[in-house]
Amino acid sequence: MDVQLKGSDEDGFGIEIVLQEGDKKAPSCVHGPTLLFEKNCKGEEKVRRFYACSACRDRKECNFFQWEDEKVSEARLLAREEENRSKMPTFTHQEYCSRFKKFLALPLGRKFCQDCQLLLLPGEWEAHASHKMSQADDITEARLSRPSLMLKPLENKKSNAQYLFADRSCHFLLDTMAKRGYRKVLCVGTPRLHELIKLRNQEGKGEPMKSLLLDIDFRYAQFYGEDEFCHYNMFNHHFFGGEAGSGVLQAFLSEENGEKVILVSDPPFGGLVKPLAHSFSQISETWRKLQTAENSVVEIPMVWSFPYFFEPRILECFPSFTMLDYQVDYDNHPLYKHGKTGRKQSPVRLFTNLTPRDIILPKEEGYRFCKVCERYVWSENKHCTKCNLCPSKDGREWKHCSECQKCVKPSWRHCQSCGRCALRDHPCGNSPGLEGCFNCGSLKHKHRACPLKDKQRTINKRQDPAQTTTQKVKFQEEVWSPAQSQQVEEDSRIGHITPLSQSPHSKGDVCVADVKQLVTSCHLTCVVAVL
Repeated sequence: MDVQLKGSDEDGFGIEIVLQEGDKKAPSCVHGPTLLFEKNCKGEEKVRRFYACSACRDRKECNFFQWEDEKVSEARLLAREEENRSKMPTFTHQEYCSRFKKFLALPLGRKFCQDCQLLLLPGEWEAHASHKMSQADDITEARLSRPSLMLKPLENKKSNAQYLFADRSCHFLLDTMAKRGYRKVLCVGTPRLHELIKLRNQEGKGEPMKSLLLDIDFRYAQFYGEDEFCHYNMFNHHFFGGEAGSGVLQAFLSEENGEKVILVSDPPFGGLVKPLAHSFSQISETWRKLQTAENSVVEIPMVWSFPYFFEPRILECFPSFTMLDYQVDYDNHPLYKHGKTGRKQSPVRLFTNLTPRDIILPKEEGYRFCKVCERYVWSENKHCTKCNLCPSKDGREWKHCSECQKCVKPSWRHCQSCGRCALRDHPCGNSPGLEGCFNCGSLKHKHRACPLKDKQRTINKRQDPAQTTTQKVKFQEEVWSPAQSQQVEEDSRIGHITPLSQSPHSKGDVCVADVKQLVTSCHLTCVVAVL
């Protein structure tokens, strides 16, 4: 029976993700090992766990669903394996590399099939004759060095919509990393950054840098060698090339000859923060094991591009991170553009474990250095002497509320009835469905503080002694408070987030129609629809 999740409190259940530890393997879909989710029913002790795709929340893209305790027949397993094989790329990475060499050697006539997104060899022209083609004049050496400009961005907003860094943001990142002495850049989901590194090396601009692209878009295998690109899913740390891919990563992370490594990632905004952080932590652990005994750093240097309203989730996973005021913009996104002011500014920021004061934001773009905070901030982000920080998150000048004892957005006003700041037209009081615990029904605490939660988990383990040790990660961490709902409501009004029906899985707008699912993850919108 298909049930669409509308809200944990109203529908009586919530969804949590369980990151597995131990030897127990999750079943796989075409996107690699699936993730394990847990359905918590209100007032019930028993929970149900199920596996679903890690990368897609559109069931038309990937309809994998399996209860954890479900017995799967041999015939179904074989059919599943066959389906997974049928959806894999037509060629292996090695074959793509061989084809690219032949393509470059063509004396006359190069063709790129725009329908199939494939560089064509002469023997394949006839089979693609009815397709839309890019002709030889359009496929120059310079064009081939910028594959992100040739490949059509993926457009399914619920699975893999692609928005690419603008060159301005890429050059800022590269200049910053070069000044900090980094010579190796691990590009996780940042193809535009990867190709600009190679382009700058060819042009002899600055010190040469090495880069490795990890991306789920296998089309880039046509343009890059096996030591430059790995087909990779960042939600489950899965290399589609198996041990060969993980071996390439390990070789890249070794800092031979003093070549410092930094990880730069631009994940899908609709994805779960915790699985992403788990994958980045695994990469960091691999890097740490390769360090010499003299190196006391325990975490790989990292820059993570994500919307500012995910800051609490990211800091929960990486307490060492700081959110910078730098506004990241994208070439092919209608809203996330540099130069806009007020409410129309890009909400995407950089989260990093680098020292903030060492990252110089460009003054010509409107940034200034705050001597008290010891970091660069946006010009409109005024320092508050009462809070002793530059408080703004969204680029506007925030104001201090003496009663709340903190700075709030300029459009908020203090409500005496609610005892908090909110939008002028907010609903006063505790709105139904926004308070309480969906596990036991109590209005006095949230689900994460429920005293019955651990007891329930113990009972379930006793019923299933073969269950692997797991690390619980909260999907519905808490039912939203009115203040949180008001903040998201305002963000939706100013264009930072859009309705669920329009929300992309990747770079772009984060869904707001279902308020309770926004910050923790828009990624599960369709995963939970299979219940």
